[in-house]
Amino acid sequence: MADIPEKAVDRQARAGERADSCLLAFVAGYVDTCVFVALFGLFTAHVTGNFVLIGAELVHHEGDVLPKLLALPVFILAVALTVKAVDALRRAGRAPVAPLLHAEAVLLIACAGVALALGTPSSASAPSALVPGILATVAMGLQNGLMRLELSALPATTVMTINVTQSAIDVTTMLSGRADPGAGPRRAEAKRRFARMWPPILAFTAGAAAGAAGYALAGLAALALPALLCVVLGLRLSRRILGHA
Repeated sequence: MADIPEKAVDRQARAGERADSCLLAFVAGYVDTCVFVALFGLFTAHVTGNFVLIGAELVHHEGDVLPKLLALPVFILAVALTVKAVDALRRAGRAPVAPLLHAEAVLLIACAGVALALGTPSSASAPSALVPGILATVAMGLQNGLMRLELSALPATTVMTINVTQSAIDVTTMLSGRADPGAGPRRAEAKRRFARMWPPILAFTAGAAAGAAGYALAGLAALALPALLCVVLGLRLSRRILGHA
């Protein structure tokens, strides 16, 4: 009986981890899709996807490559600034996750505000497209950096290729190892890992669908929703940290 509280705490921790990863994956899928639809096919979370689009546009001459060329250095700069911000917050004795999630929310609101102020862009290289695109890319660069620096225990939330690949491996392991009596530990580990991977995949997919619907309803003003989710998650993590202090 003495181990029941420990098991309960473990279940609560797993549920909290699942909620965190799902919220972050939803935000990434939402922002990536909403901005992609709004700003002429610009990826902000899956930023390397812009290379494929650059190649396609150079061949077909159907679009402007400038925003996609800018995306990578802007993204790298955002990650570098995230590293510096994490270091500064740690030196000040503050947990970095909540402040950086709130900073991400500010960037998303700024992106929506600039888009409303500048109006609908006429081309991908118009200031009304470039400025919101840069702000959204910085926001997603921040989330990518935060995942690696402070939330590396969670499954990936901004690019699902890793999660889908690992899930496919784990499902294959669970199914193919049944005839092997020595494969029990491998199947058990695959089952545990798959249980962590599939919720963010579904959340990212739901976020992508919601981002497209949000843009159809409200344009880039729809980024207010993922901004709100970042604030909520930041506050929740702040309370968790204070509760363990």
